[in-house]
Amino acid sequence: MDPRPWLPDLSGPSRRLVEALRVTGPATRAQLVEQTGLSRATVSGYVSELVDRGLVAPADPSDALPTGGRPAGLVQLTRQAGLVVGMDIGRTHVRTAVADLSHRIVAEHVTTLPVADLGADAVLDTVAGQVEQELARVGACTCDVVGGVVGLPTPVVGRSASSRGTVVRSNILPAWSGRTPGPALQERLGMPVVVENDANLGALAEVRWGAGTGSRSTLYLKMATGVGGALVFDGGLLRGTSGTAGEMGHVSLDPAGPLCRCGNRGCLELTAGGSALLRAIRTAAPHYTDLRSLVEGAEDGDQACRRLIADAGTSVGVVLGGLVNVLNPDRIVVGGELGTAGDLLVEPMRRALAQSAIPAATEQLTVVPGSLGARAEVLGAVAVALREADRLTG
Repeated sequence: MDPRPWLPDLSGPSRRLVEALRVTGPATRAQLVEQTGLSRATVSGYVSELVDRGLVAPADPSDALPTGGRPAGLVQLTRQAGLVVGMDIGRTHVRTAVADLSHRIVAEHVTTLPVADLGADAVLDTVAGQVEQELARVGACTCDVVGGVVGLPTPVVGRSASSRGTVVRSNILPAWSGRTPGPALQERLGMPVVVENDANLGALAEVRWGAGTGSRSTLYLKMATGVGGALVFDGGLLRGTSGTAGEMGHVSLDPAGPLCRCGNRGCLELTAGGSALLRAIRTAAPHYTDLRSLVEGAEDGDQACRRLIADAGTSVGVVLGGLVNVLNPDRIVVGGELGTAGDLLVEPMRRALAQSAIPAATEQLTVVPGSLGARAEVLGAVAVALREADRLTG
């Protein structure tokens, strides 16, 4: 059931204005004229009607988007129009964010999972509890939610009603293989939920609000426990036939190398993934037990940490060279926990990329660290939920 009972009785122009504000966020009346194709007089009249109904209000210039402020003279949807929920499930964490339809984050929380290989049902219980807790914190409940999107660090296939985001064979979360977390969360929460790959979500967030803003062709790289990626061209994801486009971590650097959990040998993830780096550091410095401490050690000048991160950047740069030759993007954004190392990781990556790609493919290419940090994936989930609210409730 659509939690917005007011929506069916909106007239055509009113509905178009509401959907424009939901997708793009706060806008001036002039921007709404451009976005909807309605006349200035029509926009002005119907905006006034929506204000009277409590669905639209002036936007406070002091309110902040996830990555910046708002100019004056804007209108936005109110809390009465509904909420969306973004959820990001990692191997060791769960992060949730609640946003209103004016694109403002109203609640956000991250929880560390006590066991890395916790079963899917236990994790989904944690997610559901966290969502309910964050909604309660802002005086709302799941009946106020238009829809939710959950990100997982694994490819998912099937976004139709029949397949509903099935997790394919997962190397990062092996216990989730074959599961359909969307319907499972929907049953727990009583609200529509769709599932998306977390790198896809991080890419969409960086393109919309972060380091990919203004790019027409972005290759997003998520370097965390594993190595994932996503491709955004003209604002849309390039998914591939089975939803695995961008899975750079399983490009083989050495066909005779060590066996990877995916079944191939010498995969990039075995040398540049966070798990591989932590295994490698144990001999030289066993006190580095997670990626955050490894990055902090590199930033503090620990040479073993710096060498590991630089070597990871070099390996990734070699793989990126081939992808850049084929796809010719204008920007590469490096996110994930290892992405927070900034130029310690990105500069060796740039050098290796320059050596492995043809010059013409890199002339207009920039390689930059992500700007949204650990929030990228959950903000991407919010962005997709905002954009696809009608499909979620359809």
